[in-house]
Amino acid sequence: MPEIWFPNLGIKIEHLSRSAFTIAGQDIYWYGIVIGLGVILGVLLAIYEAKRTGQDPDMYVDFVIYAMIFSIIGARLYYVIFSWDFYSQHPEKIFALREGGLAIYGAIIGGVLTAIVYCKVKKKNFWLLADTAAPSLILGQMLGRWGNFFNREAFGGYTDGLFAMRYQLSQVRAADLTQGILDNLVTVDGIKYIQVHPTFLYESAWNFVILIILLILLSRRKFDGQIFATYLFGYALGRVWIEGLRTDQLLIAGIPVSQALSAVLIVVAVILYFYRRKKEAELKHTIS
Repeated sequence: MPEIWFPNLGIKIEHLSRSAFTIAGQDIYWYGIVIGLGVILGVLLAIYEAKRTGQDPDMYVDFVIYAMIFSIIGARLYYVIFSWDFYSQHPEKIFALREGGLAIYGAIIGGVLTAIVYCKVKKKNFWLLADTAAPSLILGQMLGRWGNFFNREAFGGYTDGLFAMRYQLSQVRAADLTQGILDNLVTVDGIKYIQVHPTFLYESAWNFVILIILLILLSRRKFDGQIFATYLFGYALGRVWIEGLRTDQLLIAGIPVSQALSAVLIVVAVILYFYRRKKEAELKHTIS
């Protein structure tokens, strides 16, 4: 029987391992490979845009080294802070990154803070760097969601819609299961499946659309910060909907943290867009 199944699309995947291969007794997971691919392609895209706009492409190679370190730290901190009920009881698990537990919003926060400090130290234009890096960031997020697919995680509740996806129950973490999912198990030839929203696919597809929009806007950019603000608005708009479907939400006082943050970011992005546009208009008026 297939391990992964899209019954309404007629797609069956007989076997899909979480690990790609083993080196010196250590499994190398597809999740890490997918993330690594996203970083490489993102850096190449940023280098291309830097060359096109007359910037120093080496700056982005230099920046990504710092950004990677602090983005991972931010992603882990975000996850641990909003899962403190568990980690306060199991502090030894805080640094167990191989067991999972990275939050994309923590990575974004870590990356943005790194960019602010980097530009301050190097005396660079933060908004120009942010505009150049934004398409690379959404590209990495688009590809990174497929790591969740390999890991059988970041899915939604039960559905029988067109894109309904089945995972074998035995391969899914108990912490990701809701009563609604368990009440709608599907049994085929004695094997139990959960049938859920493939939210990783929804977000990856949404991010692809945002990527195309950003790439189009790059050649039509009117002011520094325009691409970054558009990225924040587009990503948050999709996430505020998709996060509501997921079963592995990080909660505080019963509120999905990332969904609430997405709603706030939509407002912040709109304010940022018009603020940066106004500042650019004032600058041009002063120069003229």
